[in-house]
Amino acid sequence: GGPETDPITAFRAVEELSKVDGSVGWCSFVATAISIYSAWMPPEVARKLFGQPLDIRAAGSFRPTANARLVDGGYKIGGRWNYVSGVDHANWLILNCNIVDDGRPVKDAQGGAVTRMMIVPRSAGTIEKTWSTMGMRGTGSNDLVIEEEFVPAEHTCLLYEPSFTEGAHYNPRLVTALSWGSVAGMALGIARGAMDTFVRMATGSGSTTTPTLMRNRTPVQTTVGEAEAIISGARAYVLDAVGSMWDSACQGVSDPRSQILQARLAITHAVRESVRAVDMLFYVAGTNAIHESNELELYFRDIHTAGQDIAGLHSN
Repeated sequence: GGPETDPITAFRAVEELSKVDGSVGWCSFVATAISIYSAWMPPEVARKLFGQPLDIRAAGSFRPTANARLVDGGYKIGGRWNYVSGVDHANWLILNCNIVDDGRPVKDAQGGAVTRMMIVPRSAGTIEKTWSTMGMRGTGSNDLVIEEEFVPAEHTCLLYEPSFTEGAHYNPRLVTALSWGSVAGMALGIARGAMDTFVRMATGSGSTTTPTLMRNRTPVQTTVGEAEAIISGARAYVLDAVGSMWDSACQGVSDPRSQILQARLAITHAVRESVRAVDMLFYVAGTNAIHESNELELYFRDIHTAGQDIAGLHSN
């Protein structure tokens, strides 16, 4: 398999990519988070599917918008999945499905719908170009349609079951928060990219009303200082909270709920604060910010699109 990079290293890698382009950072996060499902497959099956040396470029959807019908030896799936980021360059798809048996949804003991992740080759589906958005356009998060595909039972998994591969990455209680740490890296990378772009602009531009460089204006200096504190403070919180959660996972802490709580809070806080910091820089730039000739408007559009992801919602 892969190198099983720790979440702080993954955070920094996604952050660096997102400083340049938020869509690239997002797709790298998605491919990493989705490919972790391979740990829930028997190792010999995963090696056969993904090859040696490893060749997996994964895309997928956690939204169970289609059904998987129980049949002998596995499932038959068909339907439409949306927001399948990176599907254009994927070679494998990992898709969540509602399980159906004898024409009726399968329910768990609490009455909830039972779902499973289905692993199929990219060639099983057709991409429909539906991704027309204000930002993060490079993610290509289009719809995927599958007419019908048989999926052997051993090519399916459920994240909250025990994994076949052991390790701190695969603790069912931690896996979501560990993956979402890279969402914070993406958001903070976009915010840092916006800051770097603004500083370059401020050292070389005045405005339509005065030739005075923006860097020499007291309100601009104040705003830059506040935005810097926001970005740096949110980043420090994520590194501390996710780092503590990872340490608890590596140490085998039996009840890591406090570390999970802090990590989830820090991740959502980082996304919301990144939006706030970019807004501050965008508005203080005045009309300089609205032109496609500079990248500030791109960072603005990207962070407002990325900020709508579930990991950044106040409900988390």
